[in-house]
Amino acid sequence: MSPFHHILGNNLVANITNFTVWFAITFWVFIETQSVFATGMIAGIFLVFTAAFGFWFGSIVDHNGKKLSMLASSAVSLGFYTISIAMVFLEPEGAFNNPYGAYLWVFILLVMLGVIAGNIRSIALPTLVTILIPVGERDKANGLVGMVTGIGFLTTSVISGFLVAWGGMRLTLTLAIVATVLVLAHLAAVKIDEKRAPPSPDTPPEPKRVDIAGTIRIVAAVPGLFALIFFATFNNFLGGIFMALLDAYGLSLVSVEVWGLLFGVLSTAFIISGIIISRTGLGKNPLRTLLLVNLVTWMVCCVFTIQSSIWLLTAGCFIWMFFAPYAEAAEHTTLQKVVPLERQGRVFGFAQSLEQAASPLTAFLIGPLTQFIVIPFMTDGAGARAIGSWFGTGPDRGIALVFTLAGMVGVIVTILALNSRPYRRLSAFYLGTPDATAVAEGPRPA
Repeated sequence: MSPFHHILGNNLVANITNFTVWFAITFWVFIETQSVFATGMIAGIFLVFTAAFGFWFGSIVDHNGKKLSMLASSAVSLGFYTISIAMVFLEPEGAFNNPYGAYLWVFILLVMLGVIAGNIRSIALPTLVTILIPVGERDKANGLVGMVTGIGFLTTSVISGFLVAWGGMRLTLTLAIVATVLVLAHLAAVKIDEKRAPPSPDTPPEPKRVDIAGTIRIVAAVPGLFALIFFATFNNFLGGIFMALLDAYGLSLVSVEVWGLLFGVLSTAFIISGIIISRTGLGKNPLRTLLLVNLVTWMVCCVFTIQSSIWLLTAGCFIWMFFAPYAEAAEHTTLQKVVPLERQGRVFGFAQSLEQAASPLTAFLIGPLTQFIVIPFMTDGAGARAIGSWFGTGPDRGIALVFTLAGMVGVIVTILALNSRPYRRLSAFYLGTPDATAVAEGPRPA
C-alpha cells in the first residue's frame, strides 16, 4: 500500500473520530436543552474557530513537515478530549440542561477546540496530494479524498446517533480518545518522502511566519482566483444555515437514532461521488464543473423542505451530498495547479479562513433569528396565515422556509458567477491560455 493510501486511511479514522464528536455534541445539546439557539451557537463556534485559525494552521503546514503537522493535530485533539471527559465526570447536577449555563458552554468550547484541531489535517492533505500525485491525476486523487470524507460522514452519523442515545458524551469522548491514540500510533509508523517536490529555486527562503500579505500577493497574481474564493465564501455564508438548522429540522421529523442512521445512509452519496470522480476526473475545466454542481444543489435547496416530509428531505440531502465532493475537488484541483507548493498550506488556510468568515455571522444569527422571528412567523404569524394552507405551519415549517429562501439566493448568485468575467479569466489561466487582459495584469507565479 502506498504512503498516500496509508494517509487516506489514517485521515479516515481521524475524520470519523472528530466528526463523531462534532455530530454527537450537536445532537446531545439539542436533546438536553431542546434549544435551536444552542445548536446554532455550536455551529457558529465551529465556524468562528475555523475562520480564526485557518491562516495559522496553513502556516504550520507550510513551515513544518506535513506528517508532523498531522501528528500535532491529533495530539492536540487528544488533549482537549481528555479535559472534556473530565468535565463530564465532574458535572454539577443539572449543569448540562441549562442552555445558557457557563459550565455547559465551557464544555462545548473545549470539545470544539478538539474538533477544530483536526482542521490542520484538512489543510495538509491537499498539499500531500500535490507532493505525491502527478498533476494529471490530482483531480482523481481529490475524488478519493472526497470519498474518504464521505465514508467518514457515513460512519459518523450512524455512530454518533446511537452513542448519544446509549451513553451520551461520556461514551462518545471515551471512544474518541481511544481512536485518537490509535491514529497517532499508525501515523507515526508511516514513511512519507516529502522531498519529491522541493521549493522552487527561484523562491528565496522566507521566515517562518504567517505572512498574510505575501499569501494575498500570491492569490492576487492568479487572475480570477480571488473571485473563486469569494464565491466559495458566499456559498459558505448560505451553508452556515445548514450547519445551524439541518439537525434541528431532521430531529423535528424523526428520533435521534433514526436521524443518525438516515444521515449515514445518505452519506453514501459522498462515497458514490468520490468513486466516480476518482475514475472520470472533473473534466477539462474543473471551474465550470464547480459552478454547475452548485447551481444544481441550490435548485434542490429551493424545494427539499417545501413540504414536511422525511422522504423529500432525504432525496434533497442525497443530491446535495452527491455533488458536494465535486465542488471541493474542483477547488482543490485548481489551487494545486496554480499555486506554488511552498505556499499551498497558507493559501489553503487563507481560503479556509476567508471562506468561513461569513459563516459565523450566519450561524450565530440564524439560530436566534429562526427561533424568535421565523418560527413564530410560521406558527401563528403572518407567514402562517399567508402560505400556511399549503406550506404548513409550526416550528419545523419556520426552519423549512429559511432553507427555501437560501436556495433561491444561491441559484441567483451562481447564475451570475457563471456569466462573470473573473470566471472566464481563471478558466483560461487554469487551461494555460490566459487572455490578453490576464497577461497584462501580471505574470503567472512560479
